[in-house]
Amino acid sequence: MRKHKYVYNNKTLQYEPYKLTRGERIQRVAGFASLIFFVSLAIFGASYHYFPTPKEEQLARELQQASFHIENMSRDFSEIATEVEHLQEKDAEVHRMIFGIDPIDEAIWNGGVGGHKKYDRVTTDGIVSAEMIEGTLSEVDKLKRKVALQRQSLDTLFQLAVAKEKRLASIPSIKPVREDRLKRKLRNLSGYGMRLHPVHKVKKFHKGIDFTAPKGTDIIATGNGKVVRVENRRRGYGKNIIIDHGYGYKSLYAHLSKIDVKIGDVIKKGQVIGKVGNTGTSTASHLHYEVHINGKAVNPINYCMDGLSTEEYKELVDMASRTNQSFD
Repeated sequence: MRKHKYVYNNKTLQYEPYKLTRGERIQRVAGFASLIFFVSLAIFGASYHYFPTPKEEQLARELQQASFHIENMSRDFSEIATEVEHLQEKDAEVHRMIFGIDPIDEAIWNGGVGGHKKYDRVTTDGIVSAEMIEGTLSEVDKLKRKVALQRQSLDTLFQLAVAKEKRLASIPSIKPVREDRLKRKLRNLSGYGMRLHPVHKVKKFHKGIDFTAPKGTDIIATGNGKVVRVENRRRGYGKNIIIDHGYGYKSLYAHLSKIDVKIGDVIKKGQVIGKVGNTGTSTASHLHYEVHINGKAVNPINYCMDGLSTEEYKELVDMASRTNQSFD
């Protein structure tokens, strides 16, 4: 039951129901409306703070995932940086051990990049710490620099390897006649040094090695090079070839029955260049083989290392060192 307010009327001397004036009614309505407004505002604020909208919830999840991925990338980056350091260590070992040259200078490798104010404008809006972002960006710059240095170093190593490969392929290093084609497994080998001349019967310095083999056996180049001499003499070396291997090395093949190359030909290691024979001053079918370094004859046995174990190579050296009669 609604309660009514009564006031005493002095004129009528009675209690009469109280009626609000127009101004009081307006004031009361305005107060009630204000109350509703502030209560609604409070409810909205609480809802916004404690009950986010679906869009806000999605954005919060995305920010959380972004922070998670940034932290993971930072860890991955640290691991990559460690691997680059290990790669540089291997690079240094290759430089020193294989090529005998100085690797990247450590001061250059660990040199800094940029200035301390380079990342002053970095902002993160609180997703992750600014210090973390600045540190990561600084490490990224350092890693980029190290990768660039390592790339230059690998380019240098590649060039050195190509040059070394070319040099190794050029230096005489195999027997000029296949061992399975040699007579009695090299038992009649006549080596470098003082030997009894087969014709003049006096001791004479023998500048090469005589490999006995049947006439017509293939003779192969012992290293890459270029043919610089082809001769057909009635005495001395008879039909002979000289190959210039570069780097101061030359090889001579004498007493051939047939020559399969001409002056100027570019030769590959293992390529057939002629046939074993008995031409010139020779007493039996064989190949006289010499190796020269900077114009001086050296013991060819030191350049016949193909397919031999340590024991076999020692036996070959012993046979080549025996004082016996040469075949030319």
